[in-house]
Amino acid sequence: MTATPSPAPAAGELIRRRELADFLRSRRERITPDQVGLPPGRRRRTPGLRREEVAQLSAVGVTWYTWLEQARDIQVSAQVLDAVARALLLDRNERAHLFVLAGVPDPSPSKDCPYVTPSLLAMMRQLEPLPACVMNSRYDILAYNRTYAHLVSDLDQVPDADRNLLWLVFTHPDWREAVVDRDEFTRRCTAQLRAAMAEHVAEPAWKTLVKRLRQTSQEFEQLWARHEVVRPSSTPKRFLNARVGLLNLQHSSMWLGPGNGSRMVVYTPLDDEARTRLEILLAAVRAEPPRLTVAV
Repeated sequence: MTATPSPAPAAGELIRRRELADFLRSRRERITPDQVGLPPGRRRRTPGLRREEVAQLSAVGVTWYTWLEQARDIQVSAQVLDAVARALLLDRNERAHLFVLAGVPDPSPSKDCPYVTPSLLAMMRQLEPLPACVMNSRYDILAYNRTYAHLVSDLDQVPDADRNLLWLVFTHPDWREAVVDRDEFTRRCTAQLRAAMAEHVAEPAWKTLVKRLRQTSQEFEQLWARHEVVRPSSTPKRFLNARVGLLNLQHSSMWLGPGNGSRMVVYTPLDDEARTRLEILLAAVRAEPPRLTVAV
């Protein structure tokens, strides 16, 4: 009986493994033994650390690490990648790049959003009185201007861990009251989260959010069980603001990076009355100290 040969790896997979191998080699060669507490030794034919030294520092097998630098098709765990990242003294950006090349979710991702730049913060400030914020595909609210901060209630008073649109809409009393057409709002948001999570099913931060929502909100649990999926779209939103009343707004998203990741969300008025009320809302908070918050 003739054995069936294994299918050849896709070209993209080969390229990814080679990029990973080249990246590891370049990081290894830049480190001197004294940087990691090793004796300099003699007759070093190549700069930096040897493969066996990286393996020793990472507590992995020399053969396994050698195969990794040879772009072999081997299984890599998050724990081992974490150890390799520490051994190679990778900074935050290099660590993230390592996990992306390995195709493994980082169990301890950076909380910083590279797209929330000073110029973007200034842009959101200039958009006032239009409410504007930056959120990721998990609905974490990463930054916002003053009008958005008071679109419902004082967002600065919400703990960092709770600055997530889904968490607010499902659990925060003020947000539950303020969102008009709430049933449709929560249904679409849950379906959008379900669709976005397909690319992040193994990531701890995503699993933690869903678990927390399911344990806290029976309403979310029921919607989540439907397995509905929709893609983000620009839709009208209505908020009942405690200071100025009903706000009829159009929700628009401007993506800040590749794919459906972080985006700037801007709410524009659908009528003159909504614009006037936004101006009144901003005037009401201008007496307070200026604030443009970045959630970390």
